[in-house]
Amino acid sequence: MSGGRVLVTGGAGYVGSIVAGALLDSGRSVRVLDSLAVGSGDSVVHFRHREAFEFLRGDVRDGQVRSSALEGVDTVVHLAAIVGDPACARDPDVARAVNLEATSALIEACADHGVARFVFASTCSNYGKMVDGDAFATEDWELRPVSLYAETKVAAELEVLAAARAGFATSCLRFATVYGVSPRMRFDLTVNEFARDALVGGELVVYGEEFWRPYIHVRDAARAVAAVLVAPAEQVAGEVFNVGSTDENFRKKDLVEMLLARLPDTTVTRVAQTEDPRNYRVSFDKIRSRLGFSVTTSVDRGIDEVLALLRSGAVEDPYADAFRN
Repeated sequence: MSGGRVLVTGGAGYVGSIVAGALLDSGRSVRVLDSLAVGSGDSVVHFRHREAFEFLRGDVRDGQVRSSALEGVDTVVHLAAIVGDPACARDPDVARAVNLEATSALIEACADHGVARFVFASTCSNYGKMVDGDAFATEDWELRPVSLYAETKVAAELEVLAAARAGFATSCLRFATVYGVSPRMRFDLTVNEFARDALVGGELVVYGEEFWRPYIHVRDAARAVAAVLVAPAEQVAGEVFNVGSTDENFRKKDLVEMLLARLPDTTVTRVAQTEDPRNYRVSFDKIRSRLGFSVTTSVDRGIDEVLALLRSGAVEDPYADAFRN
């Protein structure tokens, strides 16, 4: 991949730091905008010697910051967000301001700066609780958000897609639940959290083990962003893509079985839930058929990767707040 400068908002985050690196490696110039509200910026410090990399610390809600960040940019990958249900519930007004209002303002600012591509990070959580639990949700299924996080993503998607026009190709990527090792590591994501608790704590407490979720490795999430950016604009403009693999839909009980195969002495406490607000399996056929995208890492391999990180001693305290959103 080659081309003009890409702005990656939230580019020092768990997914963003991998995306920034992948785009740099592809030959793109990358500007990262991040407020560092979560994390210290260490996740991108190793890029700073590269001429094609620029870091801008700032808040995407600030109009002057947005304008500066967009100077000389032809592509925007918009990852900056208050991510996850707990973080959004903690301060709903901030969640709406960052996830929805700032997204709308950023789209408007793109018109003033001649931006040609806009890729928006959304979530499969938008499917909420599916009416038919045995089906696989496609991109045209009804969205049933059951949390503020998903509500803001659904509303922002509508604005992103409505903004698509000639010369401005907007796309929405509904990511499966992400896992794996990243420079800005998180242990508050299900696969990473389970691996940590089983290895370090020797115990898993599992709520609602029968409910389904799809999963994707963080490196594959970054590869999906790159796949959209290299595709012809007419293939992706005004389009939504689920990002993951249909084979990588799992219940929590499936994850537990994978961990017990590695750590058989783990104590597992199962907390029954007859009702879960989210239960969804997702189809990823569209991104495979349209863009030729497929994942390269499975949850099974990802568990080994996280366990190896923990065993290496590189993470002094995986329960520290620094590893949570």
